[in-house]
Amino acid sequence: QVLPVESGGDLVQTGGSLRLSCSAFGSIVYINDMAWYRQAPGKQREFVASITNNGITDYVDSVKGRFTIAKDDEENMLYLQMNTLNPDDTGVYYCNRRPYMDALWGQGTQVTVSS
Repeated sequence: QVLPVESGGDLVQTGGSLRLSCSAFGSIVYINDMAWYRQAPGKQREFVASITNNGITDYVDSVKGRFTIAKDDEENMLYLQMNTLNPDDTGVYYCNRRPYMDALWGQGTQVTVSS
C-alpha cells in the first residue's frame, strides 16, 4: 500500500504561516472526502479540516478563520494553508480520508509554533 506523503511542516513563531502539502496516490483525492488530522505531544490525534469530493469544507472550531483546506484533483494533492499560528497548533499533521483509514496513516509532517 502506498501511503500519503505529507510535507511543509516547519518551526515558526506565533502569528506565522505555513502551507502543508499531501501527495496521495491513485485517485484517492478525487474519489474520497479527505482531511487533515494532527497529533500534539501527549495527546490523541484529532481532526483539523476536511474537504468533500465536491469541495465542501469543514473545520474544527479552533482553526476556523485561520486554516484553509484545498485540493487539486488532477495532481492528486491535498493542501492546508495555516495562518496566524499559535503554540496550540504544534503537532504532527497527517492527511487521510474522512473517516480515516488506519492503513493510510503516513509519516506526517511536524509543525512547531514557538511563543
